[in-house]
Amino acid sequence: MTRRAVARSLMYASLLTATAVVLLPPAAVLLTSLKSEREMANGSGALALPDDPFHLGNYATAFQDGRMLAAFANTAFILVFAIGGTVLIGSMTAYAIDRFSFRCKRPVLALFLIAALVPGVTTQVATFQIVNSFGMFDSLWAPIALYMGTDIVSIYIFLQFVRSIPTSLDEAARLDGANAFTIYRRIIFPLLKPAIATVVIVKGITTYNDFYIPFLYMPSEDLGVISTSLFRFKGPFGAHWETISAGTILVILPTLIVFLSLQRYIYNGFTQGASR
Repeated sequence: MTRRAVARSLMYASLLTATAVVLLPPAAVLLTSLKSEREMANGSGALALPDDPFHLGNYATAFQDGRMLAAFANTAFILVFAIGGTVLIGSMTAYAIDRFSFRCKRPVLALFLIAALVPGVTTQVATFQIVNSFGMFDSLWAPIALYMGTDIVSIYIFLQFVRSIPTSLDEAARLDGANAFTIYRRIIFPLLKPAIATVVIVKGITTYNDFYIPFLYMPSEDLGVISTSLFRFKGPFGAHWETISAGTILVILPTLIVFLSLQRYIYNGFTQGASR
């Protein structure tokens, strides 16, 4: 009993320590965003409570000067097309790999694995030249094309689920005169809802938080996304940490709400895909 009590105490102590480590930085940013410029100039500590807990002027300044309304619109446009294309391409590719026999099938899977292992930064020069040659540089279609064409992980997620669908369903549909595309559209795709939910959430959060691709391929200020909106504060607001913190909270809040609301789908999707 003593050992069990000690083990339980150590477990709770480690959980409390991990919780503090995770929550302290967001708490410091939130408290800083609620402080006035005068409080920050007086050297207020990061975890010190603000004089006015309802001081929301920093959020208005960050939203207006950071052009976050346009950034949210551009981000939503990219998310819709990038996630939709990823789901279609990933599910169709997984269906073709699992259900059809063709030459060089194993080398294709090996190339997918190699592509997932190659660091993306090592191919950026060639990628930039290809995007520029297609005339997509400094447009919203550049990140959309890159997000759709470089997500090998989604193919493997879909592949695990497609392999769990009995081929007897395909055979029964073929006896009724259905072709390959009809089988995919009527049978395979509806049964991939757990995998689709997992890919949509993971891909959406990754795309939403990505800074490198939008910053490199969309240098125009009119094409800013939510991940690059805070970069506008590097000039006149470079020392105004209260405004920068307010902008950070505005950027984090949508992702946090979506993740907390749909986290069970992420865990269920990964566990189901791993067990099939």
